[in-house]
Amino acid sequence: MANLLITGGAGFIGGNFVHHWSQKHPDDTLIVFDCLTYAGNESTIAGVEQAELVVEDIRNTELVEKLLRERTIETIVHFAAESHVDRSISGPDAFIETNILGTNSLLKAARTVWLDEGDGKPHRFHHISTDEVYGSLGPNDPAFSETTQYQPNSPYSASKASSDHIVRAYHHTFGLEVTTSNCSNNYGPYQYPEKLIPLFLLNALHGRNLPIYGDGMNVRDWLHVEDHCRGIEACLSKGQPGEVYNIGGGAELPNMTVIDTVCAEVDLAFREIDGLSQRYPDAPAANGQETSSLKTFVTDRAGHDRRYAIDETKARDELGYSPVHGFENGLRKTLRWYLENEEWWRALS
Repeated sequence: MANLLITGGAGFIGGNFVHHWSQKHPDDTLIVFDCLTYAGNESTIAGVEQAELVVEDIRNTELVEKLLRERTIETIVHFAAESHVDRSISGPDAFIETNILGTNSLLKAARTVWLDEGDGKPHRFHHISTDEVYGSLGPNDPAFSETTQYQPNSPYSASKASSDHIVRAYHHTFGLEVTTSNCSNNYGPYQYPEKLIPLFLLNALHGRNLPIYGDGMNVRDWLHVEDHCRGIEACLSKGQPGEVYNIGGGAELPNMTVIDTVCAEVDLAFREIDGLSQRYPDAPAANGQETSSLKTFVTDRAGHDRRYAIDETKARDELGYSPVHGFENGLRKTLRWYLENEEWWRALS
C-alpha cells in the first residue's frame, strides 16, 4: 500500500492515470492535487474511491510539504501544466507561472521533506513532459531520442523544456530521485475539446467547420492515453533515477490523415448507432452528407512545428514498454466514448 501525490490529476492525462493506477493498484491512496482550471474537472475522476481531491495551486509549496509529511507520500507524479500551444501564443505568462514556477515549487517541497528532513528512504518525482521540447523535424530526419538537442519553438514547449531542465538539476545537484518522460500527442477519453480529435468530433456533431491549419500536412506521433499511462507506470516501477524516457504511440501520421479518419469514423457511427441522427440533427452525417464536407483550411499557426516523431527504443529496452493500441481502433474507441459520455463534455460548455 502506498500514497501518491498526482498533480493535475483531474485533467486529461492525469485523470486517465488516476483511473489506470486505481485499477492496477487498488490498495493505494491517490491524493489528486489540482486547481481545477478550465481543463481540470472533478467529474473526470468521479467514482474513483481511492482518489482524494485537493483543490489548490501547485505553487503552494507549504501545503505540498504538509501533504508529503502528513500522508507519508514518497511518490509524486507531476502532470499539472498549461498545455495548449494556441493559448501559449496569446498568453504566455500562465505557462511560465505554472510550468516553470509550479514545477520548481513542487521540487522544493520534495527536497525539503524527502532530503532535508528525510531518512534516506527511496522516493520518486516523476515529471511528465512532451516531445515538443525537441523542436521540429524535417521529413527525413531521425525520430526524437532522449539525446536529441532541445529546440522548443513555442512559449508552451519552451516552458516545458525549462521545467525538464529544473527537474534534471534537482537530481544532479541535490540528489532528488527523479525521472522524466517525454510523450507524443495523446488522445483518448476525458480530453478537453480544444485539442484536435475531440474538437473535430464535437464540431462535426454540431455541423460546425473543421478548421485545418495550413496545408494539414503537419506530422505527429499519436499515443493513446491508456498506453501513455502504462508507460508512466513502467517509468515508476523500472525507471532509473535521473533518466529520461520517450513514450510514443508508434503512429506517425499527417494531421490530414487523422482528420479524414475522424470524419470517416463519424460517418460510420451515424450508420451504426440508432438514434444518433435525432441527437445531432445538425451533423452532415445525419442528413446523408459526408462529415468531410466541413473541412476548412485556415491560416497556419505561428511557429507551427512541421513534424514530430518518437524513438521509443530506450523505453522498450529498459522498461518493457510498447503501445498496444493501433491508431484506427484507438480512435474508434475514443470517438465512441465521447458519444456515450455526452454529459461529461456537455458540462464543459
